[in-house]
Amino acid sequence: MISTLDRMVLIAFFRSYAIVWTSLLSLYVVIDLFTNIDSFGRAGGGVLNVAEHILRYYSVQITLIFDRMAEAITLLAAMFTVSWMQRNNEFLPQLSAGIPTRRIIRPVLLGAALTLSLGPLNQEFVIPEIADQLLTPKDDPEGGKAQPVMGAFDRDGLHFEGVAGFRRDRVVKYVYITFPDTAASGMFHLVADEATYIPPDGSPLSGGWLLKQATPETPEAARIPADRMPTNLTLLDPGRYFLKTEDIDFDTVSRGAGWFMFASTPKLREMLARPEPRRQSKVAVMFHMRFTRPAVGALLLLFGLSVILRDPNRHVFISAGLCLVFSAWFYSFVLACKYLGDNDYVAAPLAAWLPVLVFGPITLVSFDSIHT
Repeated sequence: MISTLDRMVLIAFFRSYAIVWTSLLSLYVVIDLFTNIDSFGRAGGGVLNVAEHILRYYSVQITLIFDRMAEAITLLAAMFTVSWMQRNNEFLPQLSAGIPTRRIIRPVLLGAALTLSLGPLNQEFVIPEIADQLLTPKDDPEGGKAQPVMGAFDRDGLHFEGVAGFRRDRVVKYVYITFPDTAASGMFHLVADEATYIPPDGSPLSGGWLLKQATPETPEAARIPADRMPTNLTLLDPGRYFLKTEDIDFDTVSRGAGWFMFASTPKLREMLARPEPRRQSKVAVMFHMRFTRPAVGALLLLFGLSVILRDPNRHVFISAGLCLVFSAWFYSFVLACKYLGDNDYVAAPLAAWLPVLVFGPITLVSFDSIHT
């Protein structure tokens, strides 16, 4: 049963959360904006268009900023709420009445559980839907400038790579395609000056790439019999082909090497089954960290609160400072484990679960020793 006092504490926590959320995200946006104001200016189009681009850019980027700060915002909100209660001597009357400290802060823990869940929800349902907009450069909102592209494998083993891509037209210049040994034609290479991606719309020539000025111009020139052409490659005219792909679209090759960080957990699981050894370790670490994120956030919160509440006679600012120091230490350990997993020094599951295994017992002992 939630009492009136519990509701007051819970409201105080949500008020602190709103203040911290607004302050941190606004500070990040202001610093980033003034640091990169020249990049926005290079987008051109006049003052109004630049202002519109800035608003559109940060209205999307704010989800990514929140994803990086979700646990820290919750910790700071809980820290300010509990510290303010200590400063106003709100603990003393309740402790005198025989109410344990852990019962007093129960509304804070309840509110923290709700706010901590916002991070994974944002990561799974919001960010994947706007991943393309998150990767939009500051100085190229229309996608007219050339950008580097990366190679990618299709599910049948076909490899696709290019030199430069243009987001506006979904065009990749100077394409090099390698068909695997398992193709009907055996291994062979196809080079094209330009490839345009056509999204799937139900027609036969959709869901793939229109290749122009390709070499060899015909299968016969590559000494491939017509009946042994790869099933996903269609000759339209000499030097023009249509290549149908399942997993390779323009977004796949233009997002960059770290685009998987914006993918949902089911998408990461799907990527682990693909033959892309260059990123497998990083994808695996990210996949397992999705499952440990709620536990890491909960441990961070409990560890921070235990530092504040362990000594009620300590000055509130000293307690808050110690909380931030220990939290920075905790985050540094998490990042160090991620680095070890990304570079194959330790197995991906161990890299993700090691912070929980190390700090779990420490946090539980610290929280259990809170002064009551």
